[in-house]
Amino acid sequence: MLTSSLTTVKNLPLKKRLCFLLKLVCFVTSVLIFCEFLIYYVVIFQCRWPEVKGGAHTGEKETSDLALKAIILADTHLLGEIKGHWFDKLRREWQMERSFQTALWLLQPDIVFILGDIFDEGKWSSPQAWADDVRRFRKMFKYPVSTELVVIVGNHDIGFHYEMTTYKVNRFEKVFNLTSGKLITRKGINFVLVNSIAMEGDGCALCRTSEAKLVALSHRLNCSQQKPNHSNKGCSDVEKLPASEPILLQHYPLYRKNDAECSGEDSAPPGEKNIPFKEKYDVLSQEASQKLIWWFHPRLILSGHTHSACEVLHAGKIPEISVPSFSWRNRNNPSFIMGSITPTDFSLQKCFLPYESRVFTIYCAAGALLVILILAHVQLLTPPFYFAQRLISKHKAV
Repeated sequence: MLTSSLTTVKNLPLKKRLCFLLKLVCFVTSVLIFCEFLIYYVVIFQCRWPEVKGGAHTGEKETSDLALKAIILADTHLLGEIKGHWFDKLRREWQMERSFQTALWLLQPDIVFILGDIFDEGKWSSPQAWADDVRRFRKMFKYPVSTELVVIVGNHDIGFHYEMTTYKVNRFEKVFNLTSGKLITRKGINFVLVNSIAMEGDGCALCRTSEAKLVALSHRLNCSQQKPNHSNKGCSDVEKLPASEPILLQHYPLYRKNDAECSGEDSAPPGEKNIPFKEKYDVLSQEASQKLIWWFHPRLILSGHTHSACEVLHAGKIPEISVPSFSWRNRNNPSFIMGSITPTDFSLQKCFLPYESRVFTIYCAAGALLVILILAHVQLLTPPFYFAQRLISKHKAV
């Protein structure tokens, strides 16, 4: 039968064979374009900026048009030369590049925050490997002049506390124009950028420097929030900031026992939720967490590191959002946070990226359909119409 089918194909006019080949090429190309390009637009187009209004004490309502539009993502983990397989790099980095560029084009944020672990091997990469990783990052996460990019340091960028060195910290800060314990103010909103790896509390040189900067920032913020008629000699020479409660941005989450209270489809798997977190490794220590709350009294804390989503309340009133990983390598359903923020209020909305499993399913379905079409064309697979016609003919003959 195979020989006769091949003979049949050879006997087909060249024009019909070329036409069939062209249809197959168009089919395969269409699937590739959809799965590798268009699907990101289809999925992210459904995301909308959340609405927010200012507090009543401002005297006027602050509409969402006046709010700072911020995208927050975490844990991109660009693979390095040691652990990164070329195909793994190609697949994951293309996914993140298309996700990021599509989100910028469709959502047009004012600012983007990446909450650490930009690189996977920054803690041990050589100068040459570091330069290559930085080059790839700048290509993937390029942004227009209308958008600002702010990057927080993570343990994979400079190493855990015992691996952290001045050289690695300076190397990271030079690339991203960032200093540990930095405050940035946009549209009257104060953001405090914390190097959570330096919150070890053991008195190391980098830890002392980082904590000293945070204490100084805390003093400035506290002085700025005092009422005009409040007299405080310690604040007389302090340069004032907008009187807005700060938002903390860091890599490690504040201390929590585990993820047992976390919920949602992108939270930790059920089997991992009750595993105790290790202080100074999975989360900040209780002491460091309490220090940050005392120093800043933040209205919101945003963190990464765990690769899973979680929302907890500290001191019964301070929300912390753990942002899931942005990469397919760490999650089947990566996402990012969209925030509409004013000096007095904020509103957050999650935006999911295409699921890797769904893209894989589309490819499998397309591959199966392609095989069926080819087999039907070479007559190795009898089309259902002709199969039914043969059954009817045999029935009549009987």
